[in-house]
Amino acid sequence: MARTGAREETAIPPKGTALYRVSSFFLGLLFRYYNRWEVSGREHIPDSGGVLLIANHTSYADPPIAGPACPRPVSFMAKAELFRIPIFSALIRRTHAFPVQRGAADQHALRRAVRLLQRGQVLLIFPEGKRSADGRLQPFEPGAAFIALASGAAVVPMAIDGADRLLPRGKPILLPGKLRLRFGPPVDLSRFRGQRRTREILQQACDEMHAALADLLPPHRL
Repeated sequence: MARTGAREETAIPPKGTALYRVSSFFLGLLFRYYNRWEVSGREHIPDSGGVLLIANHTSYADPPIAGPACPRPVSFMAKAELFRIPIFSALIRRTHAFPVQRGAADQHALRRAVRLLQRGQVLLIFPEGKRSADGRLQPFEPGAAFIALASGAAVVPMAIDGADRLLPRGKPILLPGKLRLRFGPPVDLSRFRGQRRTREILQQACDEMHAALADLLPPHRL
């Protein structure tokens, strides 16, 4: 067991794993030409150090969209059920995903997320906790604020608009359609640093993160 844990905690290479690089390249081509994506705000992503990307979640297409859009390799938290699927589990692990149990605070996943960020990596999370049923931004789970405050990483909001039209619920294939992605300036959580992470503090930090992401989304997503 210890050997498995050590392997899972290995730091991601500066350019990502070989499978990640290859898949990001081809996915980037797909979204650029098939979905005419527009990506703006990449300059807000620090060149080094831990970065917590917070994004809205409307589609299973969100993670493969987010990875190629970011100039640095990205790790992902994915629901634990996906890691029970043979072959697919190995595939997503090699593209920087690790499991999180939904419906309760998964302390192991939270600690792993903090360690990744403290090692200077980029981590994408969906603070809503699950896909939005109507495409509108939902309240954030407190685990997002815990990761942000415990790690001290830069928190960069990432708005994804159009993913639910590309891969709607119940549809097995990617549809054509316009895709827009926008990174915003890092969220200033400095006033919460060093404070005891009470429920109230986590909620206030969540509110700050939620507002920053909402500012990047079009009105029909709010």
